[in-house]
Amino acid sequence: MTAKTAAEMVGEAKQRVENLSPSQVAAEMHRGDVMLVDLREQTERDQHGTIAGAEHAPRGMLEFFADPSSPYYRREFDPNRRVILHCASGGRSVLAAVLLQQMGYRSVAHLDGGLTAWKAAGQPVEGGAEA
Repeated sequence: MTAKTAAEMVGEAKQRVENLSPSQVAAEMHRGDVMLVDLREQTERDQHGTIAGAEHAPRGMLEFFADPSSPYYRREFDPNRRVILHCASGGRSVLAAVLLQQMGYRSVAHLDGGLTAWKAAGQPVEGGAEA
């Protein structure tokens, strides 16, 4: 087996999942019945702010929160619900989207470019220590 770099893995994952722009994510959130999941660590959220309405599920806990057989399962995770993931720049979220697909989630996408792209597009962010 040939080893892959993180960048190669992210590139392959982008070919397997739905990559959404900030405006597409904002439109889906406006329509409702979508779960936006922020995969960043709490320190990142504190520093850079959050997207209103996003559920926090740190990347290291996603599988456990999303698995109904796990003692850590969270009811808001539903394999039949539309789930959009985001992180800081899109790497963690695209890899996590592939993972949720493998777990049987039917309608998964990610915010391409993450919170960085969201902010660059002028979309609103709540909180954060940045000036």
